Amino acid sequence: AFTKCCQETGLLMVVKCRQENTALKDCLVGYYTDPLFYEECKTDYLKQREEYRATGIKKKRQNLTSNV
Repeated sequence: AFTKCCQETGLLMVVKCRQENTALKDCLVGYYTDPLFYEECKTDYLKQREEYRATGIKKKRQNLTSNV
């Protein structure tokens, strides 16, 4: 919603998209403070690091799709 609002309003996004920005921040804070999500990210990172150290081949980053 925040991305769509910013694309539609242009330079006035600072004023017009405050509500969407607040919702985005609340969502992100929810993930950042979730211990299960933290452990999932940590496990994934350690797995990728282990593979890199074993092979020396850097894996391409995963492309995340937006919900827009």
